Amino acid sequence: MDDPTSTKRASSLTSPELFEDVGKKVDAVQAHAEGGEPQDGAEDDGRVVDEIESLCMNCRENGTTRLLLTRIPFFREIILMSFACPHCGARNSEIQSAGEIQERGSRYTFKLTEAAHLSRQVIKSDTGVAKFVELDVEIPAGRGQLTTVEGLLTTFAEDLEREQPSRNELDPDLHAKLDAIISRSKRMRDGEAFPFSLELDDPAGNSWIEPSMNSKEGKLKRTEYDRTPLQNTALGLSASSNEDEKPGEAREEEPSGSQAQRNLDLENYKSEIVPDEVYSFPATCPGCAKSCSTHMKMVNIPHFKEVLIMSTVCDHCGYRSNEVKTGGAIPSKGRRITLQVRNGEDLSRDILKSETCKLSSPELSLDVSPGTLGGRFTTLEGLLTQVRDDLHGQIFDMDGADGKGSDSTPAQTSARWTAFFAQMDKAIKAEIPFTVILEDPWAASFVQNLLAPEPDPQLTIEDYERTEEENEDLGLNDIKVDGYAEGKETA
Repeated sequence: MDDPTSTKRASSLTSPELFEDVGKKVDAVQAHAEGGEPQDGAEDDGRVVDEIESLCMNCRENGTTRLLLTRIPFFREIILMSFACPHCGARNSEIQSAGEIQERGSRYTFKLTEAAHLSRQVIKSDTGVAKFVELDVEIPAGRGQLTTVEGLLTTFAEDLEREQPSRNELDPDLHAKLDAIISRSKRMRDGEAFPFSLELDDPAGNSWIEPSMNSKEGKLKRTEYDRTPLQNTALGLSASSNEDEKPGEAREEEPSGSQAQRNLDLENYKSEIVPDEVYSFPATCPGCAKSCSTHMKMVNIPHFKEVLIMSTVCDHCGYRSNEVKTGGAIPSKGRRITLQVRNGEDLSRDILKSETCKLSSPELSLDVSPGTLGGRFTTLEGLLTQVRDDLHGQIFDMDGADGKGSDSTPAQTSARWTAFFAQMDKAIKAEIPFTVILEDPWAASFVQNLLAPEPDPQLTIEDYERTEEENEDLGLNDIKVDGYAEGKETA
């Protein structure tokens, strides 16, 4: 099962009254048409789509823009816009995110291996960049789109073909190269060039690829990242927009915390980090690009190793994040940890899941890809609760009283999700036995052994050889570990 992560809803604009499911609005309109009183979500005249008279940029006459405020299953609120001019016939459609810029950017990687994958829904916001890896061509940020992978390929090929006649006259070599790209993109669209990959990168975090319960091999991966200062500036987020600070005036921050908390001088700091001491150093908030503080503490996990717990808090926008990072040498092998959960005591085990770790449970039909939850140091119950809450907030209408999924979610899919969450609830309450598997190519994950230092019969730990793909994802293929000093002298 591909795993989307939780997203932050806007508090004022994206209210339930404005962004109801299309099905609920249709039901309200039908009730109004039958002579009943207008229900919530229906205007007095029974309209669901708002219409605005607007200028046609083609003929300079007035046309009509139609707006539909709705929700996308597994995602968030959006605005669908469609313009039509009755004078010249010009038409245009666009999608905009109705929510806020997310705290972190998002990057999707989707490996397509069968024809069914072409029908996956794709939201490419106006800040998202799509790339078909095998074509080595990017679709730049611009007009927002609500489409499918097949539709994205079709639009891509049509856009390139439109200017091909003029390119043939001006630059025949470029025309020939693009002709080969167009031909291959059509074969990909027609399902004749599997496998291939789609990457969707959005610094605003408002782009999306539809997940599926049927995927068991991690074909869809979603990772979050901190934006660069340049990306924040492009999105209109800049530390210089702080009205409380005068131009040219440095912002002073007083150290906070107890005497055990130290300011970490990154320039003069040469000694080792002292365990159980809290260090603070300045950082830039990924949410609002203003200055904030990051706190760091080294903790020694018994029978494992030392890890760094890092926490960032922004006083300006309220952004909060925490993650766990492990240090030490790169292990020669990956590690697979299998835990047999039998009772509530097993749920209280400490668990460290690194950001490179894959979490799965065959009995729960759970498969969380690496990078989805980041690094977490919690209990098994806390980890499963977070996975359940994040998924439930994405798939089901948390604002609705009925607690059902979106109207555009197929009934069979909705029933499967309902059964999945019921099984998750039983597992969190220790009502059923199940297995948890942590597979970490970095060997940086840990599950507490309740019988330590004696072996735990419910806990199996095995090392395995990393695959070539895992080494590539970790960047190990580019690391030169032998003779690097000689290469430096030669250079």
